[in-house]
Amino acid sequence: MGTTTQLTDFSDLYTDLQTRVRETTGVTATQNIAKRYINIALHDMHIGNGEKFPWAHREDVLRTQAVYDTGTLTATKGSTTITGSGTSWDTNNDFSVKNMRTTGKILINGNPEIYSITAVGGDTSATISDAFIDTTVSGASYKYYEDEYALASDFLRPLDLQVFDTSQEIDLIGRREFRRRYPRPDNFGKPGVATIVDRSFVSNTTPVRYVKLWKLPDAVFLIPYAYVTSSFAVTSGGTQQTQLSSDSDEPIVPLIYRHAIVLHALYHWYRDRKNDRRSQETKAEYVDLLLRITGDVEVGASHPQIQPRIGHYARKARTPYSTRGRRYITGDAFDQLRR
Repeated sequence: MGTTTQLTDFSDLYTDLQTRVRETTGVTATQNIAKRYINIALHDMHIGNGEKFPWAHREDVLRTQAVYDTGTLTATKGSTTITGSGTSWDTNNDFSVKNMRTTGKILINGNPEIYSITAVGGDTSATISDAFIDTTVSGASYKYYEDEYALASDFLRPLDLQVFDTSQEIDLIGRREFRRRYPRPDNFGKPGVATIVDRSFVSNTTPVRYVKLWKLPDAVFLIPYAYVTSSFAVTSGGTQQTQLSSDSDEPIVPLIYRHAIVLHALYHWYRDRKNDRRSQETKAEYVDLLLRITGDVEVGASHPQIQPRIGHYARKARTPYSTRGRRYITGDAFDQLRR
């Protein structure tokens, strides 16, 4: 527990919550409830708002894998085994990365079917995800490539929801739109479009976030990107984690703003106990505090103008409309009011 009147660690936070609702501290059952509300509030504070808080911002660099098509291969119809000739699939490239990995895909003999690599048995042996469906080929050309890359382990979401990289060169679009636009691996080069996908694994119930790129990378590219972290807490030893656990754990929120966590936890406490009046009062106080915190940390940022929802009329509009110095630009759901 912190030695000052400020709320420093997990113990300070859940004890303060118990004090505010006039619950006896030290009672295990009540303490566990208070702990749960503190973690819920900590998550709520950042989910959907993380881009507003610089303490939740992180940066990383992604390195793509070059296309590998050296040598030839043999693929037998109905078999999942492919055999290479003059290939070095299990050998490291200049960046100490195998020329072929289980994260990659392969096109065989110019055919449109895409096979994922599920195992690499050596420089001349690999296993594909599905049985080869075409006529048996020998001495066939192939193209191994990677278009999906694992993001940082604490990646929650991109910092910019429209551009993936910090160089502002790779547009970010939704998954369905990406699938609709780029259904086939028919264009290799420097990536210009990306989408975020989740990949689950049998031994891990938490999906791993990947970025899927188009064009398909044909060379090594360094792609710096910024994101919102999912690690909202840190241990006394400096280890980042998704939630507060031990009494000495601290949230990543700056000390001066940590009372906002308790205030939001207080809202959940009252709401779950059907105390509508107090829950609404606490919610209003929390929202006001959050706006003031956002104002504090957005130094130099341009605050958006009012964006009225015009609804039915906006959807009917097709061209910009101007009157008395104000211009409405229609979109799918909202119009932006500009002066």
